Amino acid sequence: MEDFFLYSAVVLTIIIAIPLIRVVKGPSVFDRILATNAIATKTIVLICLIGFLFGRIDMFIDITLAYAVLGFVGSLAIAKYIESPRTRRN
Repeated sequence: MEDFFLYSAVVLTIIIAIPLIRVVKGPSVFDRILATNAIATKTIVLICLIGFLFGRIDMFIDITLAYAVLGFVGSLAIAKYIESPRTRRN
């Protein structure tokens, strides 16, 4: 079972690279934000898998929750910045 989680973690790491291309080459800011959120979601699962592999799932769940909250607040801050009237072009 441990091998399955190890292989899953490797595959998940490879899958994280796919939205990374969208973050770098994204045609718009919104595409980049969505890709960043996709990377954050996959990273949360990856952290949980690593916690299981190290046998310290309780500690890694706390790290994962903090990471999820920071990602959510960061997305809200970026969305608020984009929506503000100072950044709009006339």
